[in-house]
Amino acid sequence: MSARNIAVIDIGKTNKKVLVFDTNLKLLDSAYQTFPEYQEDGVNLEDVTHAFEWMKTQLAVFSKRHHFQALSITTHGATAVCIDRNGNLAVPPIAYTNQAGDDFSAEFFREFGNREILQQRTATAEVGSMINVAKLLYFARKRWPDRFKNTWKILNYPQYFGYLFTGKIGAEPTYTGCHTYLFDFEKKTYSDVARKMGILDLLPETISKSWEVLGTVSPQVAAQTGLPAACLVTMGIHDSNSSLLPYLVKGYKNFVLNSTGTWCVAMHPTNKVQFKGEELGKLVFYNMDAFFNPVKTSIFMGGMEFETYTEILKAMHGAKDYPPFNPEVYRKVIAERELFILPSVVKGTGLFPDARPRAVEYGQPYALEDIREKKAVPEFFGDYAKAVAVLNLSLALQTRTALDMVDFNGTGNVFTEGGFRKNADYNALLTALYPKSKVALTQLEEATAFGAAILGKAAMDKTTPMETAKYFEIGIRGVEPQSFKGLSEYADAFHKLLRRA
Repeated sequence: MSARNIAVIDIGKTNKKVLVFDTNLKLLDSAYQTFPEYQEDGVNLEDVTHAFEWMKTQLAVFSKRHHFQALSITTHGATAVCIDRNGNLAVPPIAYTNQAGDDFSAEFFREFGNREILQQRTATAEVGSMINVAKLLYFARKRWPDRFKNTWKILNYPQYFGYLFTGKIGAEPTYTGCHTYLFDFEKKTYSDVARKMGILDLLPETISKSWEVLGTVSPQVAAQTGLPAACLVTMGIHDSNSSLLPYLVKGYKNFVLNSTGTWCVAMHPTNKVQFKGEELGKLVFYNMDAFFNPVKTSIFMGGMEFETYTEILKAMHGAKDYPPFNPEVYRKVIAERELFILPSVVKGTGLFPDARPRAVEYGQPYALEDIREKKAVPEFFGDYAKAVAVLNLSLALQTRTALDMVDFNGTGNVFTEGGFRKNADYNALLTALYPKSKVALTQLEEATAFGAAILGKAAMDKTTPMETAKYFEIGIRGVEPQSFKGLSEYADAFHKLLRRA
């Protein structure tokens, strides 16, 4: 057995994974488990204790089959953990799914500054009630003031699990700079929000490179997992940035990574932080990549919209599968310009936060809730193929808005990864919307974990991620270009309806 394998901990919101990559970045083994949120004092919490115990148990299983030299961690966003001087939880680990209410959000911005000003200074958009780390911490301090006083360090989610493995404290750019309100992109340091909250001394002083070594596994962890005492643990990385990393390593220029799932995330690497006026107040912000460079990002809940409507349609038609791509159905819908499905399923999110979720048929609106409850259903929902086509048109047009808002000029590459890779209709529509671009589907297996494995290899080899480029290729399959006459006019009608809110 090679002694140079890399263990990757991939902590998604739903699935927690342990994966094994060899020194050539080939996936050898994987396992996953789910850990539902639990409640304390009416607050949704992350089950970090049972998740960590499972990770150690699974590593012990894998250690009997593989020898490890490095461990790398990637996690979902918008979560931080407060620990006391003994490394125990100072306050419960709050889940970002909590809804603190409009009054809480208004109080936060009265305390720390105007939404739009903070968006410009911290490159952060208000993603939701608690999907910003600063708001999560503010909530924790208000809810458990006495317990919060025991906080010794505030650790971002990857670094919290890194601490559990090593006992060491750290921070890195991708999580610190991911819609937290805690980092000032212009000054390249912690923000005035962090200062006003009085938490500067609680945050790690140094923001290290994502592939730097946080430490080696503690003797206790080594005994529990079978990992060697010299096993390196990297600083860690935010999941979307981990998915982006392979494309940066391979040197792609002028591209957008269109990562699709419950949240559709458009990421466009750039060299400056700059918002246009119409972007303020929308879900447009900047990530910071593993190399400390800005990545303009926009998000909307495309996967949730797709699932919401297709569940209704499948139930209506007794269908299990989606209809095959039929260009003729799209030509008719586009030419007629009378059938639409409008965002947003979750009010206040996405790129059209003021929009009401509804279908429109020949000018007649049908609210999503009425459709769900079968109070009023548009006639075109009775045609399964047509209704799915209208839905995919909505998602493609929302994606075009997302790409426009990250300053994509329409002449480079659009790489679609995640769930919508399997949606032939959606990707065909993207080719029609971007005729001067190459729309391609990526074939990276476990893309988020793969990016973390790159960091593990860089740490193990005492080099940088850029030096790992020779060990892998990104499988890319181009989408056959399509053209739909009248698509621009259909898009104009779609946006005209949205402006009516």
